[in-house]
Amino acid sequence: MRVRVDWRTSASILGTILKILALPIAAVGALAAAYREPLAPFLAPLAITLLAGVALERFDRGDPGVREAFLLVSSAWLAVALVGAVPFVVAGEGTLADPVNALFESMSGITTTGATVIDDYDAHGRGVLMWRQVLQWLGGLGILVLAVGLLSELSISGAQLMETETRTQNVTKLTPRIEGTARLLGGLYVGLTALLTGLLYGLHLVGRAVGSPDLAPEMTLYDAVAHALTTIATAGFSPRAESVGAFSPAVQWLVIAFMFVGATNFVLLYHLTRGETDRFRESEEFRVYLGVVLGGTLIVGAMLVLDGEYAVGEELVRTTLFQVTSIVTTTGYATVDFDLWSAGPRHVLFLGMFVGGMAGSTTCSIKTLRWLVVGKTFHRDLFTAIHPRAIRPVRLSGQTVDEDTVRDIYAYTLVSLVIFGLLTVFVVIDASRAGVEVTEFGAMGAAASTFLNIGPAFGFAGPYGSYEPFPDSTKLVMVVMMWVGRIEIFPVLALLTRAFWRS
Repeated sequence: MRVRVDWRTSASILGTILKILALPIAAVGALAAAYREPLAPFLAPLAITLLAGVALERFDRGDPGVREAFLLVSSAWLAVALVGAVPFVVAGEGTLADPVNALFESMSGITTTGATVIDDYDAHGRGVLMWRQVLQWLGGLGILVLAVGLLSELSISGAQLMETETRTQNVTKLTPRIEGTARLLGGLYVGLTALLTGLLYGLHLVGRAVGSPDLAPEMTLYDAVAHALTTIATAGFSPRAESVGAFSPAVQWLVIAFMFVGATNFVLLYHLTRGETDRFRESEEFRVYLGVVLGGTLIVGAMLVLDGEYAVGEELVRTTLFQVTSIVTTTGYATVDFDLWSAGPRHVLFLGMFVGGMAGSTTCSIKTLRWLVVGKTFHRDLFTAIHPRAIRPVRLSGQTVDEDTVRDIYAYTLVSLVIFGLLTVFVVIDASRAGVEVTEFGAMGAAASTFLNIGPAFGFAGPYGSYEPFPDSTKLVMVVMMWVGRIEIFPVLALLTRAFWRS
């Protein structure tokens, strides 16, 4: 039987993607030159992307179908992660000089996970650290365009539910052509990034002008750009070992707001720019998303007060809201080492890892929309168990969700939880084999954090720690899991089936 996938089309489009990747590589290389740092770490990947891009683009390109899209999505994230690791290895600085660590960091970057192996920030140049930020920003942009323009059609339950929740007749066509939609949402993404950059650095400039040490004395232009890139991407890398905890409360409040925005459906944000605020009010997913963040903050805050960690006041509200928002939106920033908290608040944060923000955003994890449908379906099933002859469809924002979509959501959620469980077992066994001490809760946190693309976990992989102590074998498996989790599982798993290639 012949291969039924037009892999040449996928390869040709991948070549175009690699050629485009040369632009951010060159930009970060120019930044490194401005700081008088070596250019070799960026010249090498620049040459690789251009040569590989030109070579792949020479393949005949047809009209991509569903199979070609699956192949392209899976190969693009993997290829960019491989290229993204080259600057780390060539720079040869600190923990990132190791190829396994470099690949881990690069995959964590492009999948917007935020898990890091760096425990020696001072050993790395500004160019290399900014490359981490840029990788995450590119990953957020890529998943945003794919989520609305491609994954909404390919992934479980995407298109119908996003159309229902945003009250958009065809969510992939906010403009007449899908390319126009991608440019529109990409422009919104770039605009939000620029806005946050200006606000962060503006705090610094205003603070200097009025002589206030409480605004943003540590927020240089470099830091403003670096943190804006990974806040909008809900990604979480920071060039500072203390993450956002290195900055003032004013900066932290600003980051909270933009983390929340980054995990909000960008189709809704687009309509908001047109003055259509009623779509937010009528979106059940947005109300649940907001409720999860506020409810989690209230629970964690109450526990911290009872534990005697904080008194009731601004610091308590800011600290708990920041940590809860960071975890639920899968950003992964931190302002305190929450691994030092008692078991109660840490377990609430652990549960928050499985929620995620809204569909059609840069966020990761299972996402609020799927949990909303799961909850409604479970409630419906309880009702029909008591009234077996009743016909009660699942409704979302007043619209009926078809049963095929409901089954797909259950399947996706189940597969996600099974993979999480298997990864947890592997982490425990492999760490024991290598003589690395990992508690069961630490293993669960690391498994959830990498597969669901959260970033920080617990134990030595906590918010102010790193994943470097894990064995190389564990880190390589985590690399695969970050890749699989970021592109919604099925595009990668589909490639492993014989039917995908032959039937």
